[in-house]
Amino acid sequence: MPKSPPTADPIAAIVTASGRGAVGIVRVSGADLAPLVLALCGRMLQPRHATYLPFLDADGATIDHGLAIHFPAPHSYTGEDVLELQGHGGTVVLQLLLQRCLQAGAAQRLRLAQPGEFTQRAFLNDKMDLAQAEAIADLIDASTEAAVRSANRSLSGAFSAEIHVLLHALIELRMLVEATLDFPEEDDIDILRKADVRGRLVTLEEQLARIRQQSRQGALLRDGMRIVIAGQPNAGKSSLLNALAGAELAIVSPIAGTTRDKVQQTLQIEGVPVHVIDTAGLRDTADSIEQMGVARAWAEIDTADAVVFLHDGARLFPAEGLPGTALEDARACRAADAVIADTLRRRLPAQVAVIDVWNKQDVMDSIPHAELANGIRLSARTGEGLDLLRAALLAAAGWQPVAEGTFMARQRHLDALARVSGHVRVALEHLAAHAPPLDLLAEELRLAQNALSEITGAFGADDLLGVIFSRFCIGK
Repeated sequence: MPKSPPTADPIAAIVTASGRGAVGIVRVSGADLAPLVLALCGRMLQPRHATYLPFLDADGATIDHGLAIHFPAPHSYTGEDVLELQGHGGTVVLQLLLQRCLQAGAAQRLRLAQPGEFTQRAFLNDKMDLAQAEAIADLIDASTEAAVRSANRSLSGAFSAEIHVLLHALIELRMLVEATLDFPEEDDIDILRKADVRGRLVTLEEQLARIRQQSRQGALLRDGMRIVIAGQPNAGKSSLLNALAGAELAIVSPIAGTTRDKVQQTLQIEGVPVHVIDTAGLRDTADSIEQMGVARAWAEIDTADAVVFLHDGARLFPAEGLPGTALEDARACRAADAVIADTLRRRLPAQVAVIDVWNKQDVMDSIPHAELANGIRLSARTGEGLDLLRAALLAAAGWQPVAEGTFMARQRHLDALARVSGHVRVALEHLAAHAPPLDLLAEELRLAQNALSEITGAFGADDLLGVIFSRFCIGK
């Protein structure tokens, strides 16, 4: 795909976060910024050297004092001339400095930058590929230390290098197959056998499977997983959220129906972001407000990556010798649990894990029960069993850290790799035929190469670039 910027106009923006701060930065990028440097700084600057000086308005008065750095093209972040003005971080002073830049650059049609436009220009000027550009946004948004490390691996080119290895292998295979098509007088099967096309495709498929696994781990680090805690009222859902978070986030009360709306908290489990949602107790109720809470609970369950089905162990399995009312309550509780379990089974896709958790282990009858065989026993009050739950959540997410480390990945990367895998699989099926259809084989390899090239931006649509960079913050 030819890379051409949507406009050659220079751009400017405040690149530090909004609000009051010690230091603020205004960045300008474009072709030949020498006139702008002279207007704002009163003199030319030594390339890539920080110079302390006054930033000047149109009358030569001082707007602020700070550091000015000029990065002549192509040795800059964007590949264009870049001017950075690092001054004090007051909101008004930064706005004055930005307005002065726009005024001084009016003859060059200097304008405000759009979200992600600096990084988009870096991509268009071959300073980085698309996967690396996306890693910049992922690094900014990273919510865990592991996510930061993975984003840095992608930014340094680790993910792109893996993709380029696959691309090189696919291109070589395409050359072999298409060369065979060009010389029909040769024995097609013999040529393919001598070139070990099938062996190469099998090796490529194995490499692809490894990269897909690493990418799935990276996507999990980027997006995390949504865990919904569901169950009857007073099963201990809010207590479990508080125990996992290590803080009193949700109100805990013995009064059934205390939680009427969701309470959400993002936690870390081995560096993986886990978005835990505590919901209202699931039951039939005449209370209109509680009904709304139950409806919202089911809505959250419908979008969950996994559901923690919390059972009230103390009520389900009361200790021996308690009055008959406790046994009646236990039967009713079991019946309600069975209804919830059946509804979960019918509503949720098969890939959404439902983890049975038996709470209140600290006050449960110590006699083991067959019903608990496939679940996790814990006590949200004492913390007993929480590590088992954390491990189960990671397993439900498919978290398997690879020895080489992970790199940050997005859903579009996973989709592209899945398409590549499908084309390679069909190509192998063509090769297995008695008389391999070489034209179809070549087409599958071409489609696989195109899908793979979308990841780094070597092949793709302009509208895809627009969507990707529009989600960056202004200044990047």
